[in-house]
Amino acid sequence: MTVITEVPSPFCGIGTDDLSIQIDGITLKVTENGCAVNLPAFEQAIGETSPRIAGKSVSLQDAVSKASKLLADTKQPVIGGCATDVNGMRALLSLADRCGAVVDNMNFSAARNNFLALQDSGWMNTTLAEVKNRCDLLLVVGTDLESFAPRFFERYLWNQEAMFLENTNQREVIYLGKVPLGNASTSPAGQKAKILNCDNSSLPEVVAVLRALVKGLPIRAVEVGGIAVSELQAIADKLNAAKYSVVTWAAGALGYSQAELTVQALSEMIKDINRTTRCSGLPLAGKEGDQTANQVCGWTTGYPARVSFARGYPEYDPFLYDTSLMLANGEADTLVWVNAFNIKAVPPVSELPTIVVGRSGMIFTKEPDVFIPVGTPGIDHAGHAYRTDNVVAIRLKKLRDSGLPSTAQVLAAIENALKGVQAAC
Repeated sequence: MTVITEVPSPFCGIGTDDLSIQIDGITLKVTENGCAVNLPAFEQAIGETSPRIAGKSVSLQDAVSKASKLLADTKQPVIGGCATDVNGMRALLSLADRCGAVVDNMNFSAARNNFLALQDSGWMNTTLAEVKNRCDLLLVVGTDLESFAPRFFERYLWNQEAMFLENTNQREVIYLGKVPLGNASTSPAGQKAKILNCDNSSLPEVVAVLRALVKGLPIRAVEVGGIAVSELQAIADKLNAAKYSVVTWAAGALGYSQAELTVQALSEMIKDINRTTRCSGLPLAGKEGDQTANQVCGWTTGYPARVSFARGYPEYDPFLYDTSLMLANGEADTLVWVNAFNIKAVPPVSELPTIVVGRSGMIFTKEPDVFIPVGTPGIDHAGHAYRTDNVVAIRLKKLRDSGLPSTAQVLAAIENALKGVQAAC
């Protein structure tokens, strides 16, 4: 039995790197600095380690061979999930290029709210280090930040020392929209967050009014979305007076049509504030490899992870190359599902030939044609994963010897086998 300290996490999105984990054979136990996200992810027991074809245990070589033959017979495969580390995503893109597949990260429909705003008008965003050292006012929009990243406030707001603040306890937190479920936003000195509650459906008009107030435009209404305009005016005044405010949101929490317009309004408001002081955005993401998928796909193809290689080159479309849409309308004829992080994130049930390269322990409603269990980055093998601010690739550690291959190894083996099948044809 051993204990490894300073363990980084690929699960929480904010790059926590101070976990202590006890290893007893292949059993892991988080002994220090765990949270509601990291603890179950690290302590998940290993299930069956043997690959399966139609539910029957086979060798890894046989499973790889079967997967390559299924892909050789396909005309339009879709590779979904895309939850893996940097090397796994590299191998995934190489396989997609080989077989002309569509690549679609499972969280892309949420991330699209950010990408559409970024592509249309740009934004001004910050890093976690800047939040930790400079932020004096945090505005959380439409998101329970504590539920998303339970240790965010501990790590990046209520830190004891900051480079450009004398007293981090004087930082102010405002929630606009959702009410937080816990008290992590309360400062160590006891100052509670200000909460202006409204339904998600009201956020577009609330944010629009807030932006107008930031710009000094007159508003005739006395309330919007159940929030008094005078209270929004108070927030606008605080944003304009702050030395370094940060506006944060989670695109996946904005569960309404055309939420990208809300993201755009927030991004434009941040630009407005920067005319007289400093303000930055902080989009929240990075769980289960979504930032990693989009980063690797971005610097490999020039596009985020909703691209098609069917024409022999990467072609981007944030709407058409949606896994669920392509399965529903009959465009896809084979599904490859990759998820090395979450045993609950199984592929959608489909009558199509299905290949799953996933974390050991997955339970399926419908057994896939091929299931190859793989190791989890940061547990079963070393690797890299991008955190929410996109500027840091976390170096993940290997904690145990499970004997499970990495996603990159399995996908590379399938691609090599596919080359052989294609050459024979």
